[in-house]
Amino acid sequence: MRNRILMLLVVCVSQTTLLFAQQNPLGLWYNKPAKIWEETLALGNGLIGMMPDGNPTKEKIVLNEISMWSGSPEDPNNYDAYKNVSAIQALLKEGKNDEAEKLVNETFVTNGKGSGLGNGANVPYGCYQLFGDLLLQYQLPSSSIEDYTRSLDLATATAQTTFRIGKTKIQRTYYTSFDKNVGVIQLNQNSNSRQTVGISFQRKENIDRYTLLDDGILVEGSLPDGKGDKNLKFSGLLKVQGKNLKVSKRDQALEVSAEGNLSIYFTASTSYYGQDPNVTVRTTLAALQLSNVDKMYSNHVNAYQKIFNRVELNLFGNKSNTRVPTNERIANFYKDPTQDPDLAAIYYQYGRYLNISSSAPKISNALPPNLQGLWAHQIQTPWNGDYHLNINAQMNHWGVEVNNLSEYHQPFIELIKRIAKTGEQTAKAYYNAPGWVVYMMTNVWGYSAPGEQASWGASTASGWLCNHLWEHYLFTGDQRYLKEIYPILKGAAQFYDHTLVQDPKTGWWVTSPSVSPENAFRLPNGKVAAVVMGPTIDNQIVRELYQAVIQADSILSIKDSFAASLKEKLKEIPPPVVVGQSGRVMEWLEDYLEIEPKHRHVSHLYGLYPAAFISPQTTPAWAEAARKTLAVRGDEGTGWSRAWKILFWARLQDGDHALEILRQLLKPAFANETTYQSVGAGTYPNLFCAHPPFQIDGNFGGAAGIAEMLMQSHNGYIHLLPALPKAWSKGQIKGLKARGNYTVDMSWENGKIIALRIKGKKGNVRIFENGVYKDYQVR
Repeated sequence: MRNRILMLLVVCVSQTTLLFAQQNPLGLWYNKPAKIWEETLALGNGLIGMMPDGNPTKEKIVLNEISMWSGSPEDPNNYDAYKNVSAIQALLKEGKNDEAEKLVNETFVTNGKGSGLGNGANVPYGCYQLFGDLLLQYQLPSSSIEDYTRSLDLATATAQTTFRIGKTKIQRTYYTSFDKNVGVIQLNQNSNSRQTVGISFQRKENIDRYTLLDDGILVEGSLPDGKGDKNLKFSGLLKVQGKNLKVSKRDQALEVSAEGNLSIYFTASTSYYGQDPNVTVRTTLAALQLSNVDKMYSNHVNAYQKIFNRVELNLFGNKSNTRVPTNERIANFYKDPTQDPDLAAIYYQYGRYLNISSSAPKISNALPPNLQGLWAHQIQTPWNGDYHLNINAQMNHWGVEVNNLSEYHQPFIELIKRIAKTGEQTAKAYYNAPGWVVYMMTNVWGYSAPGEQASWGASTASGWLCNHLWEHYLFTGDQRYLKEIYPILKGAAQFYDHTLVQDPKTGWWVTSPSVSPENAFRLPNGKVAAVVMGPTIDNQIVRELYQAVIQADSILSIKDSFAASLKEKLKEIPPPVVVGQSGRVMEWLEDYLEIEPKHRHVSHLYGLYPAAFISPQTTPAWAEAARKTLAVRGDEGTGWSRAWKILFWARLQDGDHALEILRQLLKPAFANETTYQSVGAGTYPNLFCAHPPFQIDGNFGGAAGIAEMLMQSHNGYIHLLPALPKAWSKGQIKGLKARGNYTVDMSWENGKIIALRIKGKKGNVRIFENGVYKDYQVR
């Protein structure tokens, strides 16, 4: 009787799946299998990931594990570098930036191969890479496939592929459990007839042992350390389950058949966590109650929704848009975003979904999302899939606090703590300075040295990283945490305080040598250079860091003499903004001729976002200079650059312009449906951001930008609907977080707040609502 009920349930679910996919307000859906990886659906629980392509007959599911790194710890510091810093600084003071840059490239870069110029899979720096591919060969009736759909439900972190062959309805369900570290693939059909599938695992290199078991596959391997040996060990385990299961071994594959439904379970681990991964994967699957698939799924959904459901956003768009496949919906949004505000809400929640899915803050040694989150389909991922620290890793975390995912900041904070330790050696090596410093990239092995070239590798990142340490405190108000990170803030400030030099023209104390990330200028002698003294981003970061140390010292009542000394130092560093003759924010101390006026980095507006130096309310002249800067920079750019511009225009309180950049961020990334040749930045069919290629920072930055359009809290009050586009005149959001650990729920019509609830510390909180400042009583 129970089997009959289950069979009827499968039939009913199969018949309604297409309708559900089309009507799901928080879903992505498609009417064709994925042809390329950028169309597959991303699943992850912060440790493992799966990306099924939904092919009915021959399916590939890309598998990931977030610690899957080649390379190994090294000391890449050049311990003679500090001997040259005075000569470099002297050349910069004389205006000989090109000669200074030549000396930096010769003496002030990494010792060794560094990142391998972004191809570091086989050098000590290493590379994040895919775990492998799960290949499923289905034996299906020869009849044609009808009613095909595949979907991703953000509300349950579940993907499905469904179709019909004659009277046989097939439903494949995929999820990476948030309750246990296991990926689940359930192959269901509406009959008890036997279904048969061939199962194999594929990886191009570094497999040490491939074992076909009586009920699964065990894969063991090790990745190169970049020094001629092996380092990280990895293991993956597949198990199959079904009624009257039959398993046969054929070459490197299993042929599996079962009566009715069939389940496949996957788990993976590496030695990064300090344990034998072979033991870990066996223990993980042995602990599962595989017989109770419903309970496994409900545990997964419950664990996930406790996090995801903290925030709800409704922009009250036309619900008929849900009947349009997501790839077409993206194209329609690019044509006219005003006709589908709900896609913006989906994009926002998709960003939160990716945050939750690409890091696991509850475990020790948890890793933050890298350039690709945890999803990769190559051995050599672009730019090593590492942690770029001149904006990208930071952008990955811009939305976690405001989007009520504060604990998802923690793995990044722990990474900062670790590289602050290795950064002490880097400070000594390059400046013979106290404190700590790191440059524009790092990896899981603690890399903190500069890159291989000055133009991109010479920008310090330690001050920018401290912005994240400080922001986590501002949102949480956790003084125990603040006491913990105070020495790190102080150490970063000590480095800058020791290494600043006096600019002979202005008398200001500035960084030297440095760069405005990845940008260059033309010197009066006609030559091009990137290395300078005191780029604007550095001046803003140093000021922000000094202020954070001073405030932290006051809050904790430490009475640190160093913090006291910084109050005087603030008078000697450049102001956050210097306006040039063009009326724009200057990117460098000199008003140099820009080589690339529309450069993707807009680093000199760091003071607008993520810092809070520029505001239409408090510094209107600087805000106008920022507007002019953005006008010249242009609206286009790489995917993450467009995401940053959404945040800039949100801070400038121009909602319609922010929506215009969001429109451009969702520009379809493929020009030809057959060749899928990339046409530049935008969004791939699966909503991944196109740098190009895929980088996840644009997804996270875009989600942060949407939140910033709806609420801001950086000026000492909560600003409600500061950059609301006209197309979002009606809406509702619940669960946004404001600095001070406040939670904000609000509804609006005709662009005006009609309902508001703020939860947090009891008492008055200052708000700006419907154009009026007022006090709100938190009860």
